[in-house]
Amino acid sequence: MSGGVGIRDVWQLVDEARADLGGAPSADDVAAAMVRLLSSRPAAGIAAFDRPFDELMAVSYRADLWAAAYIINGGASGDGFDYFRGWLVAQGRDWFECALAHPDSLAAHPAVAAAADGGGDLDGEPVLYVVMDAYRDVTGEEEVPPYPDTVWIPDLDPDWNFDYGDRAEMRRRLPALVALFDGEDEQ
Repeated sequence: MSGGVGIRDVWQLVDEARADLGGAPSADDVAAAMVRLLSSRPAAGIAAFDRPFDELMAVSYRADLWAAAYIINGGASGDGFDYFRGWLVAQGRDWFECALAHPDSLAAHPAVAAAADGGGDLDGEPVLYVVMDAYRDVTGEEEVPPYPDTVWIPDLDPDWNFDYGDRAEMRRRLPALVALFDGEDEQ
């Protein structure tokens, strides 16, 4: 834990940002609200959020979630998967943890249903830069000081090492998402 700030604090920040916005805010709006909230803190307090954000990104670096992002966004490069995980953080802890436990559960998210109806990609790139943007707002500096240790990025599950364009395999593994995006009833 860096500076006494942990993942629980990140979720409190996300919750506060979402509550300030009301309704079903976009990931961009959540990111902007998070920057405003963080910018009221001293520089060291802002920088302390960098590690727990990285920890959330590391824990969500999973092949099954990448496959879900691939279905939802019609493809997912490495950067695209990062942006999708930024979007997922902006949805709050409950959706994040539900998606990690069972990525196919994302078929029940209203924004995913909207994306299936042609609502565009689910992209939360600005969420990835919340700490940096708030730190720059307060200090004028472009870089957040690095934390002293490294966040470990897990290896992807080799059982998910297949062509995500293989719709039959995706249907077997993520049936609700494939059904939603292919416009069919889940089997």
